[in-house]
Amino acid sequence: MTSSSVVPNTPLPTLDRLNASVPTDLDAKAVAKAWFKIFAQSAEASDAQAVAQLFVPDAFWRDMLALTWDFRTFSGLPKITQFLSDRLGSAHPRAFTLRDDAYLGLQQPFPDLAWINLMFDFETEAGIASGIARLVPSANGEWRAHTVFTNLEDLKGFPEKIGALRNHAPNHGKWVADRKKESEFADKPPTVLIVGGGQSGLGVAARLKALDIQSLVVEKNGRIGDNWRNRYDALCLHDPVWYDHMPYLPFPPTWPVYTPAVKLANWLESYAESLELNVWTSSTVVSATPVGDAYNVIVKRGDGSDRSFTVPHVVFATGLGANDGAVPIYPGMDVFKGELLHSSRHKKATDHTGKKVVVVGACTSAHDICADYYENGVDVTMVQRSSTYIMSIKNGWKVLMEGVYSEGGPPSDIADRLNASFPHHMGVGLAQRTTKVIAELDKDVLDGLRARGFQLNDGIQGTGFALLAWSRAGGYYLDTGTSQLIADGKIKLKSGTSIKQFTEGGLEFEDGSVLAADVVVFATGLGDPRAHVRKVCGEEVEAKLKPFWGLDPEGEINGVWRDLGMKGLWSMMGNLALCRFHSKHVALQIKAIQEGVFGERYSLTV
Repeated sequence: MTSSSVVPNTPLPTLDRLNASVPTDLDAKAVAKAWFKIFAQSAEASDAQAVAQLFVPDAFWRDMLALTWDFRTFSGLPKITQFLSDRLGSAHPRAFTLRDDAYLGLQQPFPDLAWINLMFDFETEAGIASGIARLVPSANGEWRAHTVFTNLEDLKGFPEKIGALRNHAPNHGKWVADRKKESEFADKPPTVLIVGGGQSGLGVAARLKALDIQSLVVEKNGRIGDNWRNRYDALCLHDPVWYDHMPYLPFPPTWPVYTPAVKLANWLESYAESLELNVWTSSTVVSATPVGDAYNVIVKRGDGSDRSFTVPHVVFATGLGANDGAVPIYPGMDVFKGELLHSSRHKKATDHTGKKVVVVGACTSAHDICADYYENGVDVTMVQRSSTYIMSIKNGWKVLMEGVYSEGGPPSDIADRLNASFPHHMGVGLAQRTTKVIAELDKDVLDGLRARGFQLNDGIQGTGFALLAWSRAGGYYLDTGTSQLIADGKIKLKSGTSIKQFTEGGLEFEDGSVLAADVVVFATGLGDPRAHVRKVCGEEVEAKLKPFWGLDPEGEINGVWRDLGMKGLWSMMGNLALCRFHSKHVALQIKAIQEGVFGERYSLTV
């Protein structure tokens, strides 16, 4: 996992900085339509200078495949102008249409921050695209763009086979045989082999199927969903249901807001069946060796037989870390007479009834496991090695998601685009503000944690969990109630000193204190996601790959969902929302390559 690094702390376009105000008689729709008319005309004419004049100097343009065939963010007028000069002619954006809907109008997230939001559609040489722009006022009364987001939605001539384009033919008695033939690939190999059958693998398989691309998902577990089903019993999603819908098949309205892991596992199994995805369970990808522009893949099936395929694309959908987890090494572990295990191998609290348990770690898994031990009467102590960002789901999600991912909010496809339209670097200032708002709402429990000795932080550069998620995919706990148990002393805490060594009966710390333990559970992360690629493809291939996760200099996620450094090799990972959104990006790239319409990635650093 890429380590965190400092990102530009870009100033927000506040009214004070802009030396501007919002007129009381503002006709936001009229302003948006006037701006958009010039924007569309200038873009269609490939007039980069004219388009650039519609932006403020410190503006952002974020593009996902529509104009760059990549994930790029350009910050500042010189970079935006260069990008437009390089790409407008070849992409040839045209047929611009402004959406006159609920998302067209003035928004004011803070008293000193206001913009006019607008959404639009357009075409390029290869595809159908959408866009979102936010206009801010200037001292002379003009409104100019501070952010523009463009996104590839579909490929011309290759629409998804959904809705009116679905299969209309009746099937009398042949469906079972047809499905078996399709899923066994006896006559023709798959175009895409997907390693891993969790939400990321199934999501991209569903997207590919809708684009008429045959894929095979290889899942090592015995059942789809076992990646969730086999984890600790107390596991439950900390994201609300309206954030977590999967492609084409949203959760029903009776679904609980926070999904238990076993319920999600069962849903994934039914999802694969309902969407007729080709999945081989109890199977392992032994190797994937590059040969020319393809990969020779060997799959060992549950019955012990091997199948070999030559495929042009391999997608690694194996999660954010190695399954065995990352266990730190301490002196004396070999003499410890108790049980050592990683959280990925922990199942239920009652396995350790009557024993003294120490959980090393202070992020999500550690909190969940400690709460489960406490609720089952087990003596448990949390060992905090470094400070943690804490945000309650009760207050945090309302501040961060209200009106986007919320009950009664927009459809998830609209919410995803609204969310993506804030470039990560531009969002730093917003995250710093919302983090302070949430901390004030969470003041009582945070003060209780501090009084107990729990070490808190406010995230990287004061951004809460935002940059922690993008840079480390961890380092925080979205509180579902465990923080109060720690503040009340019901879950014991050891912090402020480091583990020195293990002894026969427990742990010794640098400050000389000791902690008795019969069981030590390491909730210390899931390791390096590159380990899966290394195991299947070898060290030579792994050495050619770009970094996994973490933000690149433009504020885009490294490697994942985009060019990974090896032709035909892809990484698909993330939470359910990220997989829902970006699975289509991966599928569109693969479809475009297979149909010969993929353009040139805009790799120029501007």
